[in-house]
Amino acid sequence: MALYLVKRVLNAIPILIGITIISFAIIHLAPGGPLSQFTEDPTIKAVDIENMTKAYGLDKPLYRQYLDWGGGMLRGDFGTSFLKSEPVSKLVLERIPTTLLLTVSSFVLSILIAVPLGILCAIRANSRLDQIISGFTFAGIAVPGFWLALLLMMFFSVKMGWLPSGGLKTINADFSLMDRIRHLILPVAAMTMGEVALWIRHIRSSMLEVIHQDYIRTAHAKGLPYLLVLFRHGLRNALIPVTTLFGLTLAGFFTGSLILENIFSIPGMGRLFIESAFQRDYPVLFAITTMASILTVAGSIVADLLIALLDPRINLSRPQEARG
Repeated sequence: MALYLVKRVLNAIPILIGITIISFAIIHLAPGGPLSQFTEDPTIKAVDIENMTKAYGLDKPLYRQYLDWGGGMLRGDFGTSFLKSEPVSKLVLERIPTTLLLTVSSFVLSILIAVPLGILCAIRANSRLDQIISGFTFAGIAVPGFWLALLLMMFFSVKMGWLPSGGLKTINADFSLMDRIRHLILPVAAMTMGEVALWIRHIRSSMLEVIHQDYIRTAHAKGLPYLLVLFRHGLRNALIPVTTLFGLTLAGFFTGSLILENIFSIPGMGRLFIESAFQRDYPVLFAITTMASILTVAGSIVADLLIALLDPRINLSRPQEARG
């Protein structure tokens, strides 16, 4: 498995390089530039604009700017923010804990809800309970996350006044775990509902396919307890196709937080990205898009490793074309 992991990481390097090149080019093709707000300010002289252009390396060819940025990234240096004049690494590290708190909470809650409900829908397929849960899942998949967030805010915060409408804590208040939980309920719920709905559908479909297999009927015929057969033989095999979805969802939670953090005024990576996009702070944009790309590739690798652990028939030491 270690050799397989090394091969996947090496294969991922050209993919990540290609993604960074495309992102770098697209961001530079956007109208305006990182210094456009200064050029429109009549109090700033042309010589100052020229000095800033040279200081940030914007006078160099685009390929040279990319090579300078890529070389710095390999050393852990993502450059300096054009607007805040602070290291990008410092700005990102200050926001990562908040985004991780939101995304990890949503990810864990999604698994805790989706797995049992998906199994329940499968073992009671076409029952009234299955129809009700399926109806909610279809609605959860169809409703956009940002619109759901606004609905939750309007009802629970504006109309009922039960929960705060934004932020991570009450202003000028001492730290309180209950206060932090109350502020997290709405953004976590908005991020979780869509993923839960999607996962329930996949788990239900996968479980329905597994529980009608011959080896499941054989296990029942041997007199093994129902729950033992369901979880040891059924669930383990049913999770194999779903694991890929879990792995790829890791980056989905990160990108989903971009919008929700702005709706709920949460000072995380998502809000930093939106602020940097509007202000054309290129180094910050490059850093966050690169992190999202790494998460996507890492999620795919993690999913493959989990599938190998769940399915002993898969031998990761053998070439891909020799499996089967």
